[in-house]
Amino acid sequence: MGSMSIWHWIIVAGIVMLLFGRGKISDLMGDVAKGIKAFKKGMAEDETTTTAVPPPSAGEPVRTLPHQGEPATANTVAADRKVV
Repeated sequence: MGSMSIWHWIIVAGIVMLLFGRGKISDLMGDVAKGIKAFKKGMAEDETTTTAVPPPSAGEPVRTLPHQGEPATANTVAADRKVV
């Protein structure tokens, strides 16, 4: 009683086929395949088009964020407020 026999699965598959039909199920599988292909194509495009961060110019100081718990110094606060 606790396990499903093969007859249970055949009846369930028959009801699903009656409700959806062969055409709808095959269309659904085709749409899933198209979605997977589009996803793979998008992932491949993301790998080829990476944006590089330009290095800072020689005259501009490199600004870093203070670590958690580390107080900000007056120099970093002044550099953060500098209007470019």
